[in-house]
Amino acid sequence: MNSKRNPISKSHPIKVGITFGDPSGIGPSITVKALARLRNLASFVVIGDRGIFDKAGAKAISGKNYKFLDLNNVRHKDFSFGRIRPEYGKASLEYLDKAMELIAGDEIDCIVTCPISKESINLAGFALGGHTEYFARHTGTKDFVMMLLNKYLRISLITRHIPLKEVPGNIGRGLIRKNILLTYKSLRELFLVPRPRIVVCGLNPHASDNGVIGEEENRVIKPALEKLRTELKCVIDGPLPADVAISKAKDGKYDTCIAMYHDQALIPLKLFKKESGVNITLGLPFIRTSPLHGTAFDIAAAPAAADPGSLIEAIKLAVRCAQNQKRA
Repeated sequence: MNSKRNPISKSHPIKVGITFGDPSGIGPSITVKALARLRNLASFVVIGDRGIFDKAGAKAISGKNYKFLDLNNVRHKDFSFGRIRPEYGKASLEYLDKAMELIAGDEIDCIVTCPISKESINLAGFALGGHTEYFARHTGTKDFVMMLLNKYLRISLITRHIPLKEVPGNIGRGLIRKNILLTYKSLRELFLVPRPRIVVCGLNPHASDNGVIGEEENRVIKPALEKLRTELKCVIDGPLPADVAISKAKDGKYDTCIAMYHDQALIPLKLFKKESGVNITLGLPFIRTSPLHGTAFDIAAAPAAADPGSLIEAIKLAVRCAQNQKRA
């Protein structure tokens, strides 16, 4: 994942919108720290609640490299970090709505989202799978992919936030096809990989050992890949045992890996340089990235403990992808 392939130009600063996430989570603190370290990277619009931002330490950083859009949607009187409340869930969605409004008006070029709490959002009366589904629903995007990456790996997910017992029934040839086509297109346009090399994980242990341990590889995955190889005329290997596929991708043999389910991707990513992990949504009408961690309610009240590394990488990736998109 060498960033030297996609140098960040300083001649035309990218305008980055950063949403707070859950105001009671770690989002405000890591945003403060990221802005302090990325003064010359881009111009920033932070979308959140000013009073909470100040509580997270914003008064200590210069406001010259960012504008703050204060929605003033959190009661300060009884506010404290690390709490799950419907009010905070509602506020976090309002930040996303404002970001989409800004990008539709060309006031920002990309969106970087800090972590939300699905529990707080559901308590507020909104059934939500996550950022990915929320943006897709509100932009009318039917085909989209969650790609997770760090300095060593890129992994696209066939299924996302569903129970493990439902994964086999949700894996179909059509879904695999859409995922790989969108991943291929995004690797070329956003990451400037001219001839993407893709490896696909099997669902079952040992990729089923040719049908001995499950049928999904032979019945669903292999036929989907055979058709795509002919169509795209590029390297699409697999299905391989997940440990083999991910190991080969880490060693540089492939440009991306296709995982069948959530933890098949998350575990290796967090084992290798977890502070550099980023989530990017492919297929939206705009660039959207986020850090690869949650709200961290357990340390949200202690800003000194907040590590902004993943958010910093998410911002850098958003800027590079937005520049590559403009060039394309």
